[in-house]
Amino acid sequence: MRRSEKPISTGELFLVDEGILPEAIRKTIRVKEALRRGEDRTINDAVKRKGLSRSAFYKYKDFVHPFYVVGKEKVVTLRVMLEHRKGQLADLLHIIAKNGGSIVTINQSLPLQGVADITVSLETSKMTVDLNTLLDELKETDGVRRLQTMGFS
Repeated sequence: MRRSEKPISTGELFLVDEGILPEAIRKTIRVKEALRRGEDRTINDAVKRKGLSRSAFYKYKDFVHPFYVVGKEKVVTLRVMLEHRKGQLADLLHIIAKNGGSIVTINQSLPLQGVADITVSLETSKMTVDLNTLLDELKETDGVRRLQTMGFS
């Protein structure tokens, strides 16, 4: 692809670790977030502050989206490694419910060595927070040892 050509979207989405993305794409994500949060008033200000050219921003801006945007109005499946103690699962489900998530399915393995493996699918269309905020809150919940996003449907 020549530098001036814009990428062509196939419509297929992938969940990719940010660490493997080229710097221009990572900076495009940062610029979009700064604009969304109101940290910068103009694209010019944001790209200068993030050290990105305007042409690179315009090349990638329509093709990179934060995780929470992709997860909105979908069913998200999470895998949680949770300590097996009284009330831990209830606490986890309460956080999902208070943020407007609706549990579609839940499956818990038998606890082994004090830890249960839980798979939770939740519908996100009525959530009052973005998906990243919910995931951050769940990760910080007492007893959560690991939290992974398994996929969307």
